[in-house]
Order: sequence, then C-alpha cells, then structure tokens
Amino acid sequence: MRRERDSLGAKAVPSRALYGIFTQRALETFHLTGRPPHPALIRAYAAIKKAAARANAALGTLPRRWARAIEVAADRVATGRIPDVAVLDSLHAGAGTPMHMNVNEVIANLANERLGGRRGRYTPNHPNNHVNLGQSSNDVTPTAIRLMALELADHLAAELARLEAAFRRLAVRERRVVKPGRTHLQDAVPITYGQVFTGWAQAIHEAAEALDVAVRALRVIGLGGTAVGTGITAHPRFRIRVVRELSRLVGRRLVPAASPVTATWSLRPLLACSGGLRGVAVDVAKICADLRLLASGPHTGLGELRLPEVEPGSSIMPGKVNPSVPEAVQMACYQVCGYDHAIALAAAAGELELNVMTPLVADDLALAFELLTRALHLLRTRCVEGLRVNRARVAALVRGSLIEATALSPYLGYEVTAELVKEALASGRPFREVVVARGLVDRSALDRLLDPRAITGPQRIDAALRRRLQAAPAYRRVRAAM
Repeated sequence: MRRERDSLGAKAVPSRALYGIFTQRALETFHLTGRPPHPALIRAYAAIKKAAARANAALGTLPRRWARAIEVAADRVATGRIPDVAVLDSLHAGAGTPMHMNVNEVIANLANERLGGRRGRYTPNHPNNHVNLGQSSNDVTPTAIRLMALELADHLAAELARLEAAFRRLAVRERRVVKPGRTHLQDAVPITYGQVFTGWAQAIHEAAEALDVAVRALRVIGLGGTAVGTGITAHPRFRIRVVRELSRLVGRRLVPAASPVTATWSLRPLLACSGGLRGVAVDVAKICADLRLLASGPHTGLGELRLPEVEPGSSIMPGKVNPSVPEAVQMACYQVCGYDHAIALAAAAGELELNVMTPLVADDLALAFELLTRALHLLRTRCVEGLRVNRARVAALVRGSLIEATALSPYLGYEVTAELVKEALASGRPFREVVVARGLVDRSALDRLLDPRAITGPQRIDAALRRRLQAAPAYRRVRAAM
C-alpha cells in the first residue's frame, strides 16, 4: 500500500493502483448497481482529457511535454485496457465527480510514469491542477454523456435501418396477399400484407428520424464552462479551442453551447434523446404485440403468421411453441420506457446552478441504448427474417369474413349494406350470397366490385352504376323492409 493525502486526511491506496485517493474513497463508499460505467463513457472522458491537454498546450497554460504525456495516457485509457479506470460503481456521488476524478488520477499517474515519475506522487502532472486544467466535473461529465450517446446512437441507427429494410423486403414479397384488417380487435376492411409490412417499416423509419433529431442536438456541449458555466479557472480562449480539438478527435462537429450556464444544469437534451429511444421502443413493442396476435393459435387463434421456432413453449404441453422472441423484445422495450422515466425524474432534479443526477442519466441512457440495440438485432435475425405468411389461412379468413362489405357501401348506402351484414351474420351465409340472393347485384358485377386487390386502396366510384343499383326494385324492397 501507499499513503496519499487530500483535504480530508491521509488514506492507504494499493501501491500498484493507477487511481488515487479520491477514487479509493469512492470505492469504499458506493456499491449500488454492481456495474462499472459504460466503456463508451470512459472513452468520452479520455477524449475530453486529450482535447483539453492539446488546448491548454496551444494556449501556453500547460507545458507541451506534460500535455503530450497526458495525451498518450488518455489514448491508453480509451483503449479500455486500463482496468483501474473502471473500478467504480456506475451510480456514485452527484455530478459524476468520482468517475471524473478516477479518470484524472489514472491519466496523471500514467503520464507521470512516462515522464519518469512514480505512482501516487503526482509530479509533474497533478490530477486536478493539470489533467483537469480549465475543466470541472460539472461541464466534463455532461459533455462525456453526450459523446457516449452519440457513439451508441450510431450502433442503434444501423440496427434500425436493418430492421426497416427487413420489413420492406417482406412487404415486397407479400404485396399481393390480402388479409382481414381489424380495428378494436374486430373485423374491419381488407388490407394487404404488403401494406402492413410497409406500415411497420415506415414506423421504424420515422421513429429513427425522430431519434436522430434528438441525437444531433447532443453535439451542443458546455465544455469550458467549468463549475457553473462562467468559465472560472479556464483561459478566455479555452472554451472555443477545446471544443475544436474535441471535434477533431471524435470526428463530429461539436458546437459550444450558447449558454454554458444552461448547459451545466439542464439535462433536457439528454432527456430528449431518451424520449427518442422511448419512441422507438413504443412502436417496436406495438409491432411485437401484433406479431404475437397474428401468430396466435395456430389453429384456435388468428394463425396468419408463422414465426421461426426458437424453443419449446411449455414445460407441460408437448409440441407447444410460443412467440418467444416478440415476447422478449416487448419486455426490453418496456424496460427502455422505464429507463426514460428515471431519466425524466433525474432531469427534473436539478437545483440552482447544477444537476447532480448525471451518473443516473449516464447509466440509464447507456443501458437503454444497449438494450434496444440488442433487442432490435434479436427481433430481426430470429423472427422477422424467418417470418412466413400462412397464405392458406389468410385466404380462408378473407373468404369467411364480412370485411368486403364496406366496399359495397358507396353503391348501396351505409344502411342497406349494414342490413345485409346483419343478415349474413344471423344466417351464417357468406356476404356475397346474401347480396346475390336479394337480387341487389348480379354475381359477376359483385365479383368485380369486391375484387380483394381492388378494395385495398382508394376507389373510383362508378356513379352510373350506383344510380342503376339504387333504382332497381330489389333495392327498394330492402329499403322498405328496414
């Protein structure tokens, strides 16, 4: 062990540890989740430290040799191969100060070893005075969370694009399959599976676009605002310089916040990003619910879809197979909504010039991104890409239903058509037989009017035919009997 000292006194730190006394105190205190901070968050901290070292060297506030050692140390931290920088619990003290100081201490020790120094001596580079020069946990941590989200969003966006493409391929393959549409869980009007799958693809596309808008707003950062956004202890040109350096390092155009004071306490952009994840989750959960309904049965339910079989469905019923993948993905989506609620509470918990709940936001935002990305991958690879439409079952449902009646309403009127539907239901006869038996429309004309593919989109109404049908004696008899 070695002994280090801070304003609270002396404490023993493992002699081989790259972290220091601040991290040691946090290690002894916080054991909440059992999870370390996300690696993307650590990479973000490392990029900020490297950018700050470059900016300070260029401004003459840090010797270039010391700054170069900090840069090299930050690169080593970013690789993820320095375990001492991920020792803390993901939920720790407010504003992320322990995690931030963990990074500062590790980088300081690595940099000093490069310069011939010893661990725990902090010469020439000190964690606070040099690695953290011109910075504070209060501007570094919100910036790091933004960078983390920007990185994780790339992976999610790729999965969203792949899922959308999978649905669009299904839409092309099944574009001619007419199925019963349903509203209120009751029979409605015909729709094609091409239209259903296109609708799902478009929902994914629009949710991804909405998320992208929120993610792009995270490029506005408050770095350089230090403690409360005023920039105290930072060089007057540090803020502009460090944002420029950080943009180069992460390969994204970052923008200094119009008000660093606001950026210090407002977590609204991160909440908007979380809301974008919730929007994706809500639509995906709805699609999963539809997949389960459409695959239900297979003999006593709707049975329109056949999902890939991934596991036996029961510990007691032989041969039973469940829609396990949509079920699991629904659970993941609901968990993402739970993370969003926690982030909303945290965003509302700021007081005065700071919001101290950033560790919770970082943790839940990372969990939401990772869980949703994995869920979409699972849904696509183990369900959607192997999905099949049970065309025989769909055709039988269409033949035995009353879903085509609505297409006759423009010709016979709502009331007469409703009367025919009631008669078909009461008698158990097909709707078309009832219409023909009443002498309202001959069979060939009826087949043209109710062609399934023709009634799954906008229709041009034949006004002359409508007048002819409504002038016929059969029509007047039905009206008179109502």
